[in-house]
Amino acid sequence: MQLINIGFGNIVSANRIVAIVSPESAPVKRLVQEAKDNGTAVDATYGRKTRAVLIMDSGHVVLSAIQPETVASRAEEEPKKEQEE
Repeated sequence: MQLINIGFGNIVSANRIVAIVSPESAPVKRLVQEAKDNGTAVDATYGRKTRAVLIMDSGHVVLSAIQPETVASRAEEEPKKEQEE
């Protein structure tokens, strides 16, 4: 199982991520609000500004305070480390 650090020691399973998006657009804002209303939002920002929204295959929405590009690069790094060992 591949795990990705999404900031502040919070970790998610890379295999369960469907998309990593920016929270700036109106459709993503609606998606986040609906997830909060339904109880399927996981806020891992520690009170900071949301910079990335991770959509999981379980329907959960994870909010992160690090940039989407950073999360994606961390997801790409992990398999390379495993292949080298």
